Amino acid sequence: MSDYQPILTMHAGQPGSATRDYYLANGGYRAARRAVLDMNSDDIIQMVKYSNLQGRGGAGFPAGVKWSFVPRDDKRAKYLICNADEGEPGTFKDRMLINHNPHQLIEGMIIASRAIDCHLAFIYIRGEFAKEARLLEAAVEECRASNILGKKIFGGKYDLDILVYRGGGAYICGEEMALIESLEGKRGWPRIKPPFPAIEGYLRCPTIVNNVETLSNLPHIVNNGAEWFRGIGASPDSPGPKLYCLSGHVRKPGVYEAPMGTKLTTLIFTHAGGTTEGKKLKAAIPGGSSAPVLTADEIEDLKMDFPSLTAAGSMLGSGGIIVMDETTDMVQACYNLARFYAHESCGQCTPCREGTTWLTKVLRRFTQGRGRMEDIDLIGDITDNIGGLCDFSKGSFGKTICPFGEAVSWPIRAFMDKFRDEFEAYLPKEEAA
Repeated sequence: MSDYQPILTMHAGQPGSATRDYYLANGGYRAARRAVLDMNSDDIIQMVKYSNLQGRGGAGFPAGVKWSFVPRDDKRAKYLICNADEGEPGTFKDRMLINHNPHQLIEGMIIASRAIDCHLAFIYIRGEFAKEARLLEAAVEECRASNILGKKIFGGKYDLDILVYRGGGAYICGEEMALIESLEGKRGWPRIKPPFPAIEGYLRCPTIVNNVETLSNLPHIVNNGAEWFRGIGASPDSPGPKLYCLSGHVRKPGVYEAPMGTKLTTLIFTHAGGTTEGKKLKAAIPGGSSAPVLTADEIEDLKMDFPSLTAAGSMLGSGGIIVMDETTDMVQACYNLARFYAHESCGQCTPCREGTTWLTKVLRRFTQGRGRMEDIDLIGDITDNIGGLCDFSKGSFGKTICPFGEAVSWPIRAFMDKFRDEFEAYLPKEEAA
């Protein structure tokens, strides 16, 4: 779609785009005002349901459906948490949105809060994002000073405040239950589900967790309608604008906005300018480091949306595309990923706590030229015992409390299965024989 005009990033890079005055001058908070003064919870939820806005944090679960799980007649407080703990390697889109347009996020949070009858919302932001945290705090203060947040916002009867909370920089706190535990001041260990957060989340109250990009879509849906949103992208089954992060061996790494369903090759060769020095494309990870790697042959004509990538045996995830050219040593790349996950395991579940360390030790043997032929099968056994077989046609077979097990095992298993010859090339001659 060559005539596509950016929606989420239309003001990125403009002087003063992070301020309230700039945002108001460009139509900002019109959707939030409408949601607060002219719409009720059902109106908003039904609109977002029909738009088929899928969560942009990785899971792709429909946002409106998620909101509908919050019990209406429950007298407990309801909470909304924005997940800004963007720790997935290869992913940096949420950080960009916060830097260039924090008020778009706040407006989306007002709309979502109104939908679930929340009166206190949180932005849980990664601890390393100090600049972004300050931007958000300044934006929240601007809103409090102009009755966009606080008591009886927009002159109506609805009260809402937002608090910014900095996490400790743990990857696991990107998982919603671990995030909630951390927000409560505890160690960021995921809880067993069910109950799900919509029933029992923050302080054991109904809670919705959505990420930055998901919430940033809401003002545009309210302003333009669900039908408009469904018309963006390759299919109404997975519609809307999408932010894709491109890094690795590309000429122009960065965040690119395109319609959902844009071809992966278009993003690599048109948006990002192709591979560095014109080298041959070898592989790409399409959805952040936890997504199974795809070979160059597999990505030809592949659309970047949820159903297409699931059918291809990978996942859209966070939309973090890591490009690898012909010079990439896939064994070293696999070892690098294993080290990251071993470091970031929270240690609560034995399969992750022990298995990630075992994987790192086995892969280190390969990189040092001490690998054994049976280690190739051993890697398969360890990944199976951590996260289950990578078979998207049969659903998830996770063996841990949260999806971290799959996030570890699936990409490493994919590296081994698809580039087995490179693993074998690392074997000592007597083993290879």
